[in-house]
Amino acid sequence: ILERASARETAARVALGTVARSYMRETACVELVSHVVELGAATAPYGSVPEPGDVARLDADRGRCLDAEASEAMVAEIDQAHKDGDTLGGVVEVVAHGVPVGLGSHVHWDRRLDSRLAGALMGIQAIKGVELGDGFGLARVPGSQAHDEILATPDGIRRASGRSGGTEGGLSTGELLRVRAAMKPIATVPRALGTVDVRTGEADKAHHQRSDVCAVPAAGIVAEAMVALVLADAVAEKFGGDSVGETRRNVRGFLDNLEIK
Repeated sequence: ILERASARETAARVALGTVARSYMRETACVELVSHVVELGAATAPYGSVPEPGDVARLDADRGRCLDAEASEAMVAEIDQAHKDGDTLGGVVEVVAHGVPVGLGSHVHWDRRLDSRLAGALMGIQAIKGVELGDGFGLARVPGSQAHDEILATPDGIRRASGRSGGTEGGLSTGELLRVRAAMKPIATVPRALGTVDVRTGEADKAHHQRSDVCAVPAAGIVAEAMVALVLADAVAEKFGGDSVGETRRNVRGFLDNLEIK
């Protein structure tokens, strides 16, 4: 169990996710970016959304956080946990720009885009919670403040907000896709936790295997890969095609002929 719980298992998924990202970019002009929004007690300002052009800056940042002040606080949290012989968890957010409307299904529970995204992210080691858009926060406000109003604008039909995270009724809305995953602290805590020796039934201390203090920034990369794989599968499912060029043509034709834009 210890070996399969290791992040090493995600290497193949990240590699495949790179191919899926390229497919999404070539066929549907979709770009994915992840960033850390919470780490320990440090939290980034709500509403900060990274653009594709921010990737290099995020990769160079120790906290992979869009907000410089919050990133410094996150690094300080990690340094303190290291001194204390402890580990930290946090929350990563993946945003997808340019997702076509209509991916997923409003009919089949197992083909809903939101359920597929949630399942893929929950399959990452140490992930204990997933939310789309404002997620759990929507449970704490009345309906008048929870839903995204629809507006007629000079650029077409748009949403007044993005609380739903880019999905409704199991389908993508064409708005910014936003999904978050909560990662628990790494289990191999240097300050060994109490356990029971199954051979003797006596109280004991857990075995400590060398591990990082915090893997939240790295988890964002894995989350990107999983979101890319789900979206690539949904695009291929909806638009088909025997080549990248054919799928691209199908996507363009679909978007160009939408009656409501």
